[in-house]
Amino acid sequence: MKKNMGNTDKTIRIIVAIVIGVLFFTNIISGTLGIVLLTAAVIFVITSLVNFCPLYTIFGVRTCPIDKKD
Repeated sequence: MKKNMGNTDKTIRIIVAIVIGVLFFTNIISGTLGIVLLTAAVIFVITSLVNFCPLYTIFGVRTCPIDKKD
């Protein structure tokens, strides 16, 4: 897996995951919507930790800077 996520993208994903987690565990969101959003939050955290998003590969998106080799 090649890195395809930049630092800004990772930071935003982690912040969104934290917000979703707080909303879920304080019962502001619940039920099916809460479970779906909590699952998305877990996926956000995992993809942020491994610096790779499979959807970015499918759509050809890359948010990390290109490494220049001299």
